[in-house]
Amino acid sequence: MARFYVTGGTPLHGSVRIGGAKNASYKIMIASLLADTESRILNFSHISDVELVAKIIGYLGAEVNRAGERAIFINPTQLNSFEIDPAHGEQGRFSTMFIPPLLARFGKARVPAPGGDKISKRPLDRHFEGLRALGATVGYENGMYVAETSGLKGATYRFEKNTHTGTETLILAAVKASGKTVLENAAEEPEIDDLILFLNSMGAKVQRRPDRVIEIEGVEKLNGAIHRLMPDRNEAVSYACAAIATRGDVIIENARHQDLTAFLEKLEEIGAGFEVGNFGIRFYRKGELRATDVTTEIHPGFMTDWQPLWATVMTQCSGVSTIHETIMSNRFQYVDALVKMGAKIEKFNPETANPDEVYNFDLKDDQPGTMHAIRISGPTPLQAGEFEVVDLRHGATLITAAMSAQGTSIISGIEHVDRGYEKLDERLRSMGAKIERKD
Repeated sequence: MARFYVTGGTPLHGSVRIGGAKNASYKIMIASLLADTESRILNFSHISDVELVAKIIGYLGAEVNRAGERAIFINPTQLNSFEIDPAHGEQGRFSTMFIPPLLARFGKARVPAPGGDKISKRPLDRHFEGLRALGATVGYENGMYVAETSGLKGATYRFEKNTHTGTETLILAAVKASGKTVLENAAEEPEIDDLILFLNSMGAKVQRRPDRVIEIEGVEKLNGAIHRLMPDRNEAVSYACAAIATRGDVIIENARHQDLTAFLEKLEEIGAGFEVGNFGIRFYRKGELRATDVTTEIHPGFMTDWQPLWATVMTQCSGVSTIHETIMSNRFQYVDALVKMGAKIEKFNPETANPDEVYNFDLKDDQPGTMHAIRISGPTPLQAGEFEVVDLRHGATLITAAMSAQGTSIISGIEHVDRGYEKLDERLRSMGAKIERKD
């Protein structure tokens, strides 16, 4: 397996163009299977999650063609199978999202339990309860989820807690269901809006309403469409944190400030620099940084995906910072590595008046000793070490910390990084980073 060798101490300078959002790309690929004609999807990043979904769509019978550097054409007319190979379940979080288009085409679906990053229990009951409300039966047999329907019908369904993928799954199910579907307490992330934009361009009738409500009028037929994927806001924050942690100055082309409002507000609080323009956003270090407090929240709040990278920046801030994680139950797996590098971090559980309202996961699922917040005292110099990546953002965090540390770090398990970042080592080297990929 390949490793990254990262020698720290060099500020990042230059620019990088971010590609299409990982959390929109493969979901829009799956949504294209609802159409009766070909869709042309643009602005893909070259990441392993996209390649895997393309492979699955291909062996389900649909035609998948690369057309240019960042475009994929998907023609679902020859779709001929409703079962996904069990071997693909552990490789990503997307398997259950195939259920709606397979139900629409065949009236049944067999998909493996999803894998992906081990950052929370990710309860699928919120997805399946919604599918049942629309008229599907969902069961579990020999490691496979089995869904069937004689025809989905519109219904009103309220999510008990916010769920990004659950909201998308039910939108996909409702667009060709008969009648009207109303989703209450639905997620509001911009990647979901990108999916809605694509579906509506195909002929769907999906509208957002106030107070986290989405209304869908089912249609009988959808046609393929041309769609350009939104830029990846997580990739933008990753490069921004790397620039600031290394005392660099980086322009992130294509970054959209409206997707990063909560992050930019925190940069102002700590005294980091940024400049918004028609080019994207410039991020730079303009002096000493101040400590601050962050609580992760559902959109439009501070994203859970950002907080591991943010923690590395906080190790370089003067004072005591806190991060309170309320979205994922197991998102502090990176802490031990940062402590090994010299960071001063302690875990704790903050007092909360109404925990069930504060946390977007079920506290009863916590492992013994689980903590949901950390204190970071800084600034502290970081030292190189040898580490293994356990999830996507964990990997980006270790690389960011290694670039700002003294010495050469060895990072293994980088296949997790390749899931969501296109040629990360090459792009960082183009901005001056000393990072090598070696077998």
